[in-house]
Amino acid sequence: MASILLAEDDSSLRTFLAKALGRAGHMVTSCEDGVEAIAALELRDYDLLLADIVMPGVDGIELAQRATAHLPDIKVLFITGFAAVALNAQKTGANRDAKILSKPFHLRDLVDEVDRILQRAA
Repeated sequence: MASILLAEDDSSLRTFLAKALGRAGHMVTSCEDGVEAIAALELRDYDLLLADIVMPGVDGIELAQRATAHLPDIKVLFITGFAAVALNAQKTGANRDAKILSKPFHLRDLVDEVDRILQRAA
């Protein structure tokens, strides 16, 4: 079981993602934005950050930079509905090992990708 920090500003999607990951056996801390996620990082360690790239306030890229500075071994998976943003995220070097999953995606694809990322870390 992995500990996942989820930052997604769309409340419906955040709920669906948290439920799917929870059913897959992971412990999920859900945050409505990057600011809330940064506060959550101070409370405990996480194995994976799952973050929307485009969020108000602190976006997913800045969140990933802060998360990896605080927890160097944390894995990062970005989700986004904007292809151009995904390409830009890859160029920023927010986390060279970060993966990007483009919306829309099937929940099974998300769970499979999370499992792949976490297996590589083991």
